[in-house]
Amino acid sequence: MTQATGVEALPDADFFDYESMLSVPEQRKLQELREFLAAEIAPFAGEWWNRAEFPAHLLPKLAALELSTPAQRGYSHLFAGLVIAEMTRVDTSIATFFLVHHDLFVESLYEFGSEEQRNRLLADASNLRTTGAFALTEPGHGSDVAGGMETRARRISSLTGASDDGGDCWVLNGAKRWIGNGTFCDYMLVWARDEADGAIRGFIVDAGLPGVSRSRIENKIALRTVQNADIVFEDVRVLEADRFAGIEGFEDTNALLRGSRIMVAWQAVGQQLAAFDVARQYAVERQQFGRPLAKFQLIQQQLVTMLGNAVASMGMMVRIAQLQDRGAADMAQVALAKSYTSARMRETVAMGRSLLGGNGIVTDYRMAKIFADAEAIYTYEGSHEINTLIVGRAVTGVSAIV
Repeated sequence: MTQATGVEALPDADFFDYESMLSVPEQRKLQELREFLAAEIAPFAGEWWNRAEFPAHLLPKLAALELSTPAQRGYSHLFAGLVIAEMTRVDTSIATFFLVHHDLFVESLYEFGSEEQRNRLLADASNLRTTGAFALTEPGHGSDVAGGMETRARRISSLTGASDDGGDCWVLNGAKRWIGNGTFCDYMLVWARDEADGAIRGFIVDAGLPGVSRSRIENKIALRTVQNADIVFEDVRVLEADRFAGIEGFEDTNALLRGSRIMVAWQAVGQQLAAFDVARQYAVERQQFGRPLAKFQLIQQQLVTMLGNAVASMGMMVRIAQLQDRGAADMAQVALAKSYTSARMRETVAMGRSLLGGNGIVTDYRMAKIFADAEAIYTYEGSHEINTLIVGRAVTGVSAIV
């Protein structure tokens, strides 16, 4: 259908051609990803979303792309960001799965895992033979989880006769909420407060351990393919060997949270690319008053505003990627990027939904799904308001968060 109208021959949403900044091998790899997404995900993503089903059968094919933690494989941070943007452009839920598993769980193994933990877990996790989750948020604590975390860890030792595990272990009690991949993951990185000193610890928890119970969060209006879970821990025993030795407090998570926040900002870019793709094609093909919608001035104005938002957001993220390559992207800069791109995304997808009229509220036309999924991106990895206040603190020297 697009060939008949010539849409494919029109300029891409990457109007400033930021993709040309990639190396030739990176451009080829990105094209390989696009071909995979077009063949394996795009035709089916709407139905998965409608049924709230996760396509587990795709994991071996996704692993075969060898895109786990691209920067660890020698790719640029710009390439890593565009991978997430392109996945999001086709299906935000698949991109979210990828981000949670690779950019949080697998990256945690690289950053904080002991040599023994990496040897034991990294190969299978990188190749999606096992899956992981990142269990931080709690039912009563989201933005304030650093100070308000209620999940507790108590260390017990065989030397005191308190442990039956043949060595030192920890007992976890508490609950987590909104845990992506949580219903089916093999392992999860669980954050808990040490009862002895109040410090935040990280643990690699086998999801099949006694005392771990999981239930899927139902009735979502966004990221329906993602299997978010409520997780409860009741006297769950975790060996000392499965505590992340590299984590001594919540501040040690900053690198992980900064990295995942960057990737969610790239998701905001991908959402805008998707919204522009769908809206532009619809405007060219849809006839009203005897001519294409694209011939109306207000429609062109909306499309240009959407394009401008996408290009500006992508430009900001390109600069963040350059700072990452230098090891210089700080949390305030990242917070501004996430805050700005998610705000532009919200405006862009709303324009796209409006442009499709009544067809913009049914998933048959993709835009409704794009519109709904944007609300999750606007909120997670730091809400728009919290990210704004992080930047405000940086530029004033005064915190208004508490």
